[in-house]
Amino acid sequence: MFPNPFHLLSTARFCASQSLWTPRLFSTSAVVEAGYKMKSHSGAKKRWRSAPGLKSFKRGQAFRSHLNANKSPARINRLGNTAYSTPAQTHKLRKLLLPYGSG
Repeated sequence: MFPNPFHLLSTARFCASQSLWTPRLFSTSAVVEAGYKMKSHSGAKKRWRSAPGLKSFKRGQAFRSHLNANKSPARINRLGNTAYSTPAQTHKLRKLLLPYGSG
């Protein structure tokens, strides 16, 4: 036989008039109270990597994978270099990639 889930409600310990409910033992944060979690930006995760110390982010340049016959060799070499984020981009990327901060 399965136990009756309502048998606890009939005992005096769980009576609503006595109000013996215990407080929560874990802290409630803004995430729990809001009922949802923020997600990190998937497109930014695929494109950007953090540079040492989270001072900035780095990525590869675009426009180098195909149609290179009409591009100059200097331009192709320039597109092979690593691109780093500006301070404004770094501020925005921290919010996209780390919505709750780095701590």
